[in-house]
Amino acid sequence: MKILVIGGGGREHAIIWALKKSKRVDKVYCCPGNAGIAAMADCVDIEVDNVKALIDFVKYEWIDCTIVGPEVPLCAGIVDTFEKEGLKIFGPNHKAAQLECSKAFSKDFMRRHGIPTADYKVFSSSILAEEYVRIKGTPIVVKADGLAAGKGVVVAGTSDEAVSAIRLIMNDRAFGAAGDRVVIEDCIEGEEASFMAFTDGKTIIPMVSSQDHKRVFDNDTGPNTGGMGAYSPAPVITPDMEKVVMEKVMKPVVHYLAKEGIIYKGILYAGLMIKDGKPYVLEFNCRLGDPETQAVLMRLETELIDIIFGVIEGNLDKVKVEWSNRHSVTVVLASGGYPGKFEKDKPITGLDKIMPLKDVVVFHAGTGYKDNSIVTAGGRVCAVSALGRNVKDALDKAYSAIKLIHFDNMHYRKDIAHRAVTLKPE
Repeated sequence: MKILVIGGGGREHAIIWALKKSKRVDKVYCCPGNAGIAAMADCVDIEVDNVKALIDFVKYEWIDCTIVGPEVPLCAGIVDTFEKEGLKIFGPNHKAAQLECSKAFSKDFMRRHGIPTADYKVFSSSILAEEYVRIKGTPIVVKADGLAAGKGVVVAGTSDEAVSAIRLIMNDRAFGAAGDRVVIEDCIEGEEASFMAFTDGKTIIPMVSSQDHKRVFDNDTGPNTGGMGAYSPAPVITPDMEKVVMEKVMKPVVHYLAKEGIIYKGILYAGLMIKDGKPYVLEFNCRLGDPETQAVLMRLETELIDIIFGVIEGNLDKVKVEWSNRHSVTVVLASGGYPGKFEKDKPITGLDKIMPLKDVVVFHAGTGYKDNSIVTAGGRVCAVSALGRNVKDALDKAYSAIKLIHFDNMHYRKDIAHRAVTLKPE
């Protein structure tokens, strides 16, 4: 069986790593891939939004199934286009992906169907938005309506901060068309968790819980990033809480989308805030999270390809999804300056020393080749993931492995999973 994975980050590396465990998978391609992915798949230089070229490649190579990693092609309707061509593809169609593509769509949908979320208003005028936050008061959350690579959300502690965020998004167009509208919502304080599930539009199978770390520095300080690390399981998602999330969030989403004529197939990801024992949806994503995927797939024992086809063919209820009871952690190694300006093409050393380590994997994200050496090529460079009998054991393995890796201005958080175990930063 030939598989194409679309994307080139740590999430896609983890997906390919999981796929390669199956004897049913003969060959994996990745567009465009990265230096780490190139060691286990054929990387093809086609961008994720070049749908015509991707379809031509799939037909030419007789690809059996395509798996979409990032949100951009999903929101652009790549699934619809592939299916019109009779090609198997994993991911939600354009209408379903609106849950992530438009925060206004998502919030309106939740309001219509009583899915717990913070109160909000949507504005297409920056003047009206600024007036609202001055009246409403702070803390308050300002969000670009569209896709902003995880950076279009500002939790404002003062009215001035909120106004600056509105102007950055709407007037300065920091995120382009994503800032045509803003969603301004009440700030709910509690503990965040990531809840991901597989669904074929009928059956919903939750993954093991996880929690990521958005802020760039220790103690959850500094600007938001795409994610600086994750761990699984998340203690805040107890078995009882999982039942509540399934009944109050996941099942209603799939059910009510279907009632509105939208069959959701793929990954459904709910970013949650747990407050006073109740879950509130902060956002929905239509794909696997990054870096949560790296932590979660480390614990998957069922062959991923079986789940993928269960979703595509609508018989997910026949797939028994099993997970390891061990704990996992993922620590992201980033370029100095990220999420702001950073330099590229820094040689990375020590990766070969990780290979022999048991229960430790390095998933590449922003890496490339220069002069036959692996170099940095992005803000989040790679992630070290580890399995352990408990979270402390997994952390020890991950941080020990990190000491073997080096590139100039390498930055990483020293307090990943601090909510689950007390750690003293080095």
